[in-house]
Amino acid sequence: MIKSLTTRIAAFIRNRDGIAAVEFAFVAPILLILYFMTVEAVQGIETNRRLSRLGSMVADLVGQQDALSATALKEIIQISESTMRPYTRSVPEVTVTAIQISSDAKGAVPKVVWSGTVDSKGKYAKALSAGSTVAVPAALKTGDSFLIRVESRLTYWPILLWPKEGDAASGLMGIFTGLRMEEVYYARPRIRREIACATC
Repeated sequence: MIKSLTTRIAAFIRNRDGIAAVEFAFVAPILLILYFMTVEAVQGIETNRRLSRLGSMVADLVGQQDALSATALKEIIQISESTMRPYTRSVPEVTVTAIQISSDAKGAVPKVVWSGTVDSKGKYAKALSAGSTVAVPAALKTGDSFLIRVESRLTYWPILLWPKEGDAASGLMGIFTGLRMEEVYYARPRIRREIACATC
């Protein structure tokens, strides 16, 4: 009996039937994970590119205006958000700030003229206070000039970790809070020296 059992065990060990299926069962999950990681990396990079394009589009459209209102600014931002399609898992938040750089005894001083933001829910609100001092890159800090700064931000959710109905707490059991993306774009007015916005 012992000899028969030993023979059967030895035969089982030497048996190579189904070895390919077993190896595939081990390798398949790894290949699937690598595939989805590659897809998500590509989509994440493309989303970041589109976010940067959104900023340049908003700055270009604002720069072509003679004057603005809060309503017109909101519409410009909402129109430009169409550049994010089809990557609309997250809606960007966009802030536009008009900056006047004056020259005085202290040198070039950048100050806010007006500032408005549209959040991820499409609600408009004033952002920075008029007259407050802001920082700008040294290369753009020239006296007697006017700048338009567009800040675009969004929280990118990989599709495998996409929270239920936009509820961040439901994404990956509330542990993963999304990948934060942010782009800042500067431009100058294209038609007028300065762009006024009485209601911004």
